[in-house]
Amino acid sequence: MHFASMLQINATLEELDLGDTDLGTQSLIALATVLTHNSTIKSINLSRPLLYDLQEETTVHMTKMLKVNPSLKELHLGKHEMTDFGVERLCETLLVNSSLRYLDLQCNKITRDGAKHLAELLKKNTAIEILDLASNRIEDDGAVYLSEAIALHNNRLKGLAVVSNNIGAKGLVALAEAMKTNTTLSYIYIWGNKLTDAPCKAFADLLASGRLEENHTDVRPYVVDDHFYVAELFHGLRRNYYWTPSFGKDGDFICNSSLAVMGTS
Repeated sequence: MHFASMLQINATLEELDLGDTDLGTQSLIALATVLTHNSTIKSINLSRPLLYDLQEETTVHMTKMLKVNPSLKELHLGKHEMTDFGVERLCETLLVNSSLRYLDLQCNKITRDGAKHLAELLKKNTAIEILDLASNRIEDDGAVYLSEAIALHNNRLKGLAVVSNNIGAKGLVALAEAMKTNTTLSYIYIWGNKLTDAPCKAFADLLASGRLEENHTDVRPYVVDDHFYVAELFHGLRRNYYWTPSFGKDGDFICNSSLAVMGTS
């Protein structure tokens, strides 16, 4: 609440990390309300609050803020217990938002229906350049929805994380195929899904052709007895962990590729 009060009068602060600080419902609502008027904050991390209701009231307030905020470029809403309902409200708002470039929705309760709403948003070619859906459950259908949007309609998205989403061969191969026609998406992270022979070969082909750079994904292919497998690399979108990377040097674009995307666009 004190940070919300501060933002009412502060005209210089551009980045605020309140992730993992046990924010409550009222604190999130207060911050969302203040950000409807604040035009200097460009990045805010509100991940892992302590929420005790199932009505997604805080998400609704965030959508109202995004509808009028002209300056916010980066928003982290990980571990908000967000469902497909909340994603739908966000997508409706982001259709009229021209500033947000990095949307972090990792570790929520988003399924294929939420992914479908996000795919419809991507088809509109909005400002979103980085989308983090790690540790949700979009599965094959959700990955196919996203693939269709990426392949045919979107030329703005540069980074996508679908780590640990219970995606099988159908969805992963669809994402790989989408990258063949989309020339803008450069960073994709897929570890933690069902990496059987077909998707492993599909991503091995992307890497071998040069369409995907090894430093821009979190898997490295290898072959054993004519079967394709992948090993995990510690590469990812991760923006911060108390403002330092989890591994490697501070500011390493390989382990924190969102720094590279946001810094060059």
